[in-house]
Amino acid sequence: MNTEYPILAFDGETEALIEPSKVLKPVDGIPERCILPIYDTVIEGLKKQGLLVHVKDIGTSMGPMPIYKMTWEGTEVAVAHPGLCAPLCAGVMEEIIAFGCRKFIACGSAGVLDRSLAKGTVVVPSVAVRDEGTSYHYVSPSREIATEPEVVAVIESVLRAHGVNYRVGKTWTTDAIYRETKNRIAKRKSEGCLTVEMECSAFLAVAKFRGVRFGQLLATRDDVSGNEWDPRHTEEHKSFPERLFWLSVEACVRL
Repeated sequence: MNTEYPILAFDGETEALIEPSKVLKPVDGIPERCILPIYDTVIEGLKKQGLLVHVKDIGTSMGPMPIYKMTWEGTEVAVAHPGLCAPLCAGVMEEIIAFGCRKFIACGSAGVLDRSLAKGTVVVPSVAVRDEGTSYHYVSPSREIATEPEVVAVIESVLRAHGVNYRVGKTWTTDAIYRETKNRIAKRKSEGCLTVEMECSAFLAVAKFRGVRFGQLLATRDDVSGNEWDPRHTEEHKSFPERLFWLSVEACVRL
């Protein structure tokens, strides 16, 4: 154990002082499956269509973070915005696990480190580089953390069935959106990272620690692979986030 740097001083004790399962009660009727879309517009759209039923609120100092449920082809799934960045997303996931959910699919956007990935391509993370801090409190230090191959296979089968353009590969999870330097980007590209985002490795670490299943779909957006940042502000079809959500729902039901 490397104790010089606190982030590397892993504590393998399984029970924390504030254990979610002891301070939160399971929620009656909450589905086993949960979708975590990092798209507030999608959730608002589902609400306007009357597809969501409110189940529970996660209380935060920012205000309540609601959990809903809906039905897809006869199967109930929970739906909740997990927030942004690793610490908040991990905390939200922890509470939803304590409430009773066991299978998770997250969906959202990512920057690309491979210019050949057109905007809107779906990337399925098979491995995440752990360049954030949250995961080190759940899983002993390592450079990477992997998604269960079976989960990746299920997501792939859904994407193929719908003719979706996708890639499976490595993502880079970082805490610092404004510290993606050219040197660091070059290093991640050399490691084979396709995308950069701020949650995946933390999600995977929580899932591994709690013994639940997790997978993610990332829609490619801005390009950080060149000498200049390219926000790629081309018009994208407004229904794309919704499509990504419904693909996530189907994948989660198939788990």
